[in-house]
Amino acid sequence: MAYYRNICFVEAPQAIVTPFPRYISDCIGVCYLAAAVEDVVERMAMPENYYNDGIFESFERLLKERSFDLVAISSMTGAFNNAERLARIAAKHGVTVVMGGFHPTALPEEVLDLGCVDLVVIGEGEATFRELVEKGPSREVKGLAWKENGAFVHTGMRELIKDVDSIRFPLRSIRPERFGEKSSDYTIDTIYTSRGCPWVCSFCANDKMHKHWRGRTAENVVEEIAQLHDRKKKKLLKIWDANFLTNIKRVEKICDLMIERGLINFRIVTETRAKDVIRAERILPKLRKIGLNKVGLGIESPNPKTLELMNKENSLDEVTTAINLLNKFGVGSEGYFIVGHYAESVEDTMPYPKFARALGLRQTLFMAMTPYPGTRIFDEYARENNITSFDWDLYNNFVPVIRTAHMENRDIMRMMVYCNVAFCDYRSVLKRDDNRGVLLTFLKDLFQLVFLLKVNKTLDRKAASQIVFEAFELWLGTNPGLDYTRTPPPSPLKEPIGVCLAHAASGQRIDFVVEQEGDRRVLKLRKVASGELTAFPVVSLDKVVDAAFSLSMDALMRLLYRNELMRNNPRLTPRQVLALFADRDIRQVAMRFWRLYRGCFK
Repeated sequence: MAYYRNICFVEAPQAIVTPFPRYISDCIGVCYLAAAVEDVVERMAMPENYYNDGIFESFERLLKERSFDLVAISSMTGAFNNAERLARIAAKHGVTVVMGGFHPTALPEEVLDLGCVDLVVIGEGEATFRELVEKGPSREVKGLAWKENGAFVHTGMRELIKDVDSIRFPLRSIRPERFGEKSSDYTIDTIYTSRGCPWVCSFCANDKMHKHWRGRTAENVVEEIAQLHDRKKKKLLKIWDANFLTNIKRVEKICDLMIERGLINFRIVTETRAKDVIRAERILPKLRKIGLNKVGLGIESPNPKTLELMNKENSLDEVTTAINLLNKFGVGSEGYFIVGHYAESVEDTMPYPKFARALGLRQTLFMAMTPYPGTRIFDEYARENNITSFDWDLYNNFVPVIRTAHMENRDIMRMMVYCNVAFCDYRSVLKRDDNRGVLLTFLKDLFQLVFLLKVNKTLDRKAASQIVFEAFELWLGTNPGLDYTRTPPPSPLKEPIGVCLAHAASGQRIDFVVEQEGDRRVLKLRKVASGELTAFPVVSLDKVVDAAFSLSMDALMRLLYRNELMRNNPRLTPRQVLALFADRDIRQVAMRFWRLYRGCFK
């Protein structure tokens, strides 16, 4: 009989949810743990609302209603403050708390010093957790840490799981309802086809947790995929390996088996290296056939010296080749860039957007250098006292928590926003034929930009508005001129159309003007002098920020999640639209957006 028989599993939610539906938690980490002990325990459960602030109330309610002898909490760094709060709730109810995941693995002693965590699992958790559940805390169980009489006890590192096919599939049936979906029915889900990574980038903690790369067999992977496949509903499947294309033959066999079994009703996103995309050229048609829709490429910087300092073995020529190959076979690409490398300045960062466009990228993520515990970057920045905050809530890739040789927090934040502003090709704006069309499109893009600032809880609305306007001013200073042509060319504009962005604090305004030049349309920016009249609708940046900040991130995720479902399954649109209209928070924001739109013409 197991030492612990009744277990509550909790994956601590990120303190700040970034506004991308693919980053919503699917709780795969704790589902792996549940699967590891399913056959030896009597009862397992997870709290409702595990992906938002409602988790604390539902967790407390669950502990009152049911008796548990162990609470297992998994935590990333950006979720650790929430993990601590959950641990304190469990401790109040007298339940033993074990914590694992990337953050506790990197800082086990700091976690145990909190006083509300009894045990820490270090590294890969399945085997250690199973032994813990069966035997209880014991020095015979490798991979555990705890405090005993004020001293730290570490039972030694457990060997990596060599045969990753031996790891049981995640027990998705334990997952509670999320936006009306349960168990394996989630519209967005995650699968890991391998563990570890063949590379050791200085900013990544994967080496601390999983070490070297180990791939599951194609047969094993496809068996799990078959459990997720739904012929009636297309799902977004995140193949969230550190580098999915490490072994090309294995990936080809996965494709062949999926095609053979008809498991192709997915929209698949994954991440890999540019070099691996080139190696995989021969099988890209097969990857497209199984549903590969987008590949994330870690480009990080256009500066070869910076890449070398990060131990990022990335050739920029290879990046260009990889993107061209993906475009050729109808697969989207998304470039990941890091703003705030220690030796780079504002001037060094200014070329990032132009460089990204020159690569042929249509989508990018410009993220802040974040020193996650367990990485070489963390040690380097901490040693030089260049980490400006240890508030783990801010560790989400979009909030600067460091200073560099040339930039402070605010400079890095402003350059992240500038990169987003300057990278956008404004194609959707250039397509419009009147001021109203330009305004609607511009407002949508501006809202998305402001939502990225909302993840930074250190910024108030005034500061956010100031940073956005400064970013547009920076871009204006580069004399941007974006054009749009197509075959056949768009109807010629009879007169310029556009929108005016106004910033109340500075009293300054910027006109975004679309003009006709020959058979093409051109977007130009110009500063509007104080008191000068503009011919275009005026957008108050402060009001846009107020409206965006008024929408809770939970409501935003509900909106984005349902949008993802409709995007992949148009026939489900009527039902999902009704669900959105029934959502009071989303109705309120829609009304506010409508009033903002109408107010631009006054």
